[in-house]
Amino acid sequence: MNDSAIPPDDPNRTLVHSRPDDPALPHVAVAGGTYTILVAGEQTAGRYCLIDMRVPPGGGPPPHRHDFEEMFTVLDGAVEFTFRGESTVARAGETVNIPANAPHFFRNSSDHPARLLCMCTPAGQDEFFLRVGDPVDGPTAPAPKLDAAQQDERKARAGRLAAEYRTEMLTP
Repeated sequence: MNDSAIPPDDPNRTLVHSRPDDPALPHVAVAGGTYTILVAGEQTAGRYCLIDMRVPPGGGPPPHRHDFEEMFTVLDGAVEFTFRGESTVARAGETVNIPANAPHFFRNSSDHPARLLCMCTPAGQDEFFLRVGDPVDGPTAPAPKLDAAQQDERKARAGRLAAEYRTEMLTP
């Protein structure tokens, strides 16, 4: 008899070893940046996802909130996070955790590209990005140049899908 509170090992789950430059990984342009899904929710039984975000100067999402935790570690550059109306700058090596349901956004306000790792728990944000973004060829591929109508369509798509992914966009 096993009295452990820990469930037995699930042999159907496998080790995930992800390399950001792997062309087989999904790379998608979102909010002006290029995001690579390093570890998808389907690989973690929905527990979390890990996204490599390359954000150009001026890039970043609009104000929003969601019903899951989101943690960012800045790998390169500096990113300004606005959390409940208060701003702070996180630099390479620093980590920012956004609690579930809190309004926030981030912006690369520097003149240089920034790179972040974003972990969301539970997973789902990875799927949202794949549905609202545009596929690109790799992690350093630029986002496609979108005209005003295409930008409006992406915003409308994100707005339509937001509730399905426990997200609320806070701008019109």
